[in-house]
Amino acid sequence: MSDQIHHECGLALIRLLKPLEFYQKKYGTSLYGLNKLQLLLQKQRNRGQDGAGVATIKLDMPPGTRYISRKRSNSPQYIKEVFQGIRSHFVDCTPEQLNDPQWLKANKPYTGELLLGHLRYGTHGANTIETVHPFLRQSNWITRNLALAGNFNLTNIDELFQELVDLGQNPKEKSDTVTVLEKIGHFLDDEVQRLFNWFKAEKYSNQQINALIAEHLDVQRLLQRACRKFDGGYIMAGVMGHGDAFVMRDPSAIRPAFYYQDDEIVVVASERPAIQTCIDVHHSEVKELKRGHALIIKKNGKVTEELCKDQLPRTACSFERIYFSRGTDRDIYLERKKLGELLAPAIMKEIDNDIDNTVFSFIPNTAEVAYFGMVEGIQKEVDKINKKKLMALGANATEEDIDKILNFKPRVEKLAVKDEKMRTFIADDASRGELVSHIYDVTYGIVKNNVDTLVLMDDSIVRGTTLRESIINILNRLKPKKIVIVSSAPHIRYPDCYGIDMSKMKNFVAFNALLELLKQDGKEDLLQKAYDDCKYQETLPPEEMQNAIQFLYAIYTDEQISEKIAQLVTPAHVTIPVKVIYQSLTDLHKACPNNTGDWYFSGNYPTTGGVRVVNRAFINFFEGNNERAY
Repeated sequence: MSDQIHHECGLALIRLLKPLEFYQKKYGTSLYGLNKLQLLLQKQRNRGQDGAGVATIKLDMPPGTRYISRKRSNSPQYIKEVFQGIRSHFVDCTPEQLNDPQWLKANKPYTGELLLGHLRYGTHGANTIETVHPFLRQSNWITRNLALAGNFNLTNIDELFQELVDLGQNPKEKSDTVTVLEKIGHFLDDEVQRLFNWFKAEKYSNQQINALIAEHLDVQRLLQRACRKFDGGYIMAGVMGHGDAFVMRDPSAIRPAFYYQDDEIVVVASERPAIQTCIDVHHSEVKELKRGHALIIKKNGKVTEELCKDQLPRTACSFERIYFSRGTDRDIYLERKKLGELLAPAIMKEIDNDIDNTVFSFIPNTAEVAYFGMVEGIQKEVDKINKKKLMALGANATEEDIDKILNFKPRVEKLAVKDEKMRTFIADDASRGELVSHIYDVTYGIVKNNVDTLVLMDDSIVRGTTLRESIINILNRLKPKKIVIVSSAPHIRYPDCYGIDMSKMKNFVAFNALLELLKQDGKEDLLQKAYDDCKYQETLPPEEMQNAIQFLYAIYTDEQISEKIAQLVTPAHVTIPVKVIYQSLTDLHKACPNNTGDWYFSGNYPTTGGVRVVNRAFINFFEGNNERAY
């Protein structure tokens, strides 16, 4: 993606189902769980570059001994720093001690059977160590301790926060993470107290009751009560002091979660290939956590998948397939190729089938797979042309004629290369802008001046800033006849509120194109109409609200908006024609049939909170408020 956008986050959970001695004997290490957790986080580092954290729980530890350990880092080398810090506890161990699981568990931290890891990509707010997951809610009651980490944004945090205040709580901050932690923690306390009262009436001792609570705690009931009013996209993982654990997914399946289970281990992660690599299993053995369900792992090792919130229609995030998830997943790889392939007919039309004088490339690096698909699609279109030419030759075809036709094939090159990011240390904007324009470099000598058309594939175009300030500028130096930028995603028209850093409408080049078209056609008064309707929508019950700005986009065709975007991303001094081709919604769903969540493209939000957010985002724009809508 030429315009960098942020997304939160990456999750990893491991539960060792055998005693630590088993892993020492079978795998030659008592730190088997830690090693696997580090690999899971490393293989998902694309999901978070602001920080990493780990929390571990030791089972069945006697009172007075540490059973919860946590390490977090927000340094540039966050994963390295976390695990260096953890492993520093073992540098003074003798070989005998390192090979003695019982001694390690009794004497060293991070040697538990339950491990939770997290990678943070903050969409807003400060990037301090306090914002890095997992979060801890501590108590002297072992069953009331809770560590929480997740990949989520909730749209109704104000409502949930107020509920905590109404309960008499005084949360330390107003954020979705702290609110969720305290919300689940409140109902954990309530469930523990209910069981305590039950068993106390049966004349059990307080010490006996602890074990009974751990055995009988109904995690499904706890989560059903806690998440009843959650609105948003989320994966939330929690580990409790006594050893129960859960991973809960939103009822629309917006955010991804996968798990693997055998008689040795349970592994949960945000991406399937991470589990495949970590455990070395076939993709068919890795299951997707069902929407609205929680994977619940009891202290005794029982693993179940339980419904915790009524399911909504599946609208899994399509951006996970286009960009965020790593392309090492078989299905995602094929889907990205399909996204590129489906654009081939529109590209051929734009270049008027002039393959001889067109160079195909991509904007590194995440668009590469879609580029492969585009090239295959172009080749299929070329094959159709070649077939007709060969048939037209008839019986008198010469070898030279046939060779000429067969040599009619796409010219594929790597033209745009992302260079090392420069620190300018220069105060004036003009000088800084000149240096920033060189974040991409180009391969010289490949393009025929004023003859060749350049076609470049990108994942998506969000703001258009990098195109305008860097890419098109530097491609212009190659002196092509025309530049065609191809987006494997449709127009990004609406804000996201489920975990992607796309919250302000004024930042979207598609929205700015719409504003220019309205201004050009003397229809700016429709913005006031949209604003008035958005204000009215806020007076309605959430379930009755509608997206009040979709009608604005409906005034124009996709092609008209794309044409205006091309004008907006073209620097004033560039005289070479610039065209922009976008994916259609129809072809997006054809390529990614199981991830139909497309609210940032279509405005069709899967939850009531999303509808409220889009209207508020437009109100903020219209009123000139540079604020997030959630």
